Amino acid sequence: MLKKRKKNIDKYTASQLQLIWWNFKKHKLALFALFILAVLYITVIFFQFVSPYSKETRFSRFQYAPPQRVRFFDEGKFNLRPFVYGYKTELNMETFRRTYVVDKTKKYPIYFFAEGDSYKLWNLFETNKHLFGTKEGHIFLFGTDRLGRDLFSRTISGASISLTIGLIGVFLTFIIGVFLGSISGYYGGKIDAVIQRMIEILISIPQIPLWMALAAAVPRDWPILKVYFSIVLILSLVGWGGLARVVRGKFLSLRNEDFVMAAKYSGASDWWIITKHLIPSFISYIIVSITLSIPGMILGETGLSFLGLGLQPPAVSWGVLLQDAQSLTAIAHHPWLLIPGAFVIVTVLMFNFLGDGLRDAADPYSN
Repeated sequence: MLKKRKKNIDKYTASQLQLIWWNFKKHKLALFALFILAVLYITVIFFQFVSPYSKETRFSRFQYAPPQRVRFFDEGKFNLRPFVYGYKTELNMETFRRTYVVDKTKKYPIYFFAEGDSYKLWNLFETNKHLFGTKEGHIFLFGTDRLGRDLFSRTISGASISLTIGLIGVFLTFIIGVFLGSISGYYGGKIDAVIQRMIEILISIPQIPLWMALAAAVPRDWPILKVYFSIVLILSLVGWGGLARVVRGKFLSLRNEDFVMAAKYSGASDWWIITKHLIPSFISYIIVSITLSIPGMILGETGLSFLGLGLQPPAVSWGVLLQDAQSLTAIAHHPWLLIPGAFVIVTVLMFNFLGDGLRDAADPYSN
């Protein structure tokens, strides 16, 4: 009884963030999504270390090699150290296509913290250590592409662009949406009318054609970094309208509350009221809105790159990798080329699950 009473007291004296966290922990699917996303972003931070090869390393003898299966049993005997079998090529006399056959005479043990291609971690520390690899032979967990490049290494490398472009794009969307939404909702009048007409015009234009038109205007001879930030800017400029409307609606409902009027009568400036009183009062809803916007950014970059209007080789993103899967013939013969698409699906689902959990926890006193 005393524990229950103490819990109720804690509930009514806890901060807003504590209440949100307590409610969020009840949402098991959201916690699982948070864990998966944390693993993905940690992998992005150390993507060069996690990848057994660099994104440009080619194995000319293994073009379109299928994924290798990690094994622990060799001829019925258990091996504590995992390994993969090598491949040998055979010519199919019916189709005249080269096929890969598992060669059990070639056994390649997998070592952790193995030596491989040299790289600069965070462009600061030069090393050749990788999370896993083989001392001899090769390991293709996701197979290889048409040039014999390891698809696992390229998928992990592509995550560094596809996942960060969502965060940076949403950050810019947050700044534009909150700024214009705050002005529109707080001052109202002509300013509100102008901003709302801008949002309505922006929303009325089909999003994908607008993305394509703006992306097509980016010069093809620009370096990768410029194209990257151009795509981020395009996605941000197109996507801020929804957040601005949410912020405006909250401002309209809060600007005449007692705490806002008290701040005005005490001589606080409009900027102080907006940044110190109004925005913090519904910051949890902004976080939820931002979380649910990230998947749209990721899908936008993937779609533009897939259509050839976004990032281009030698840049590597999930959308660029999926360009190799545009042909039905390629998918039929080499289905592993769709693996980057599976990463896109999982990431979008995890962000949606996380957003649902945050949305349920955003009103702590409802439970």
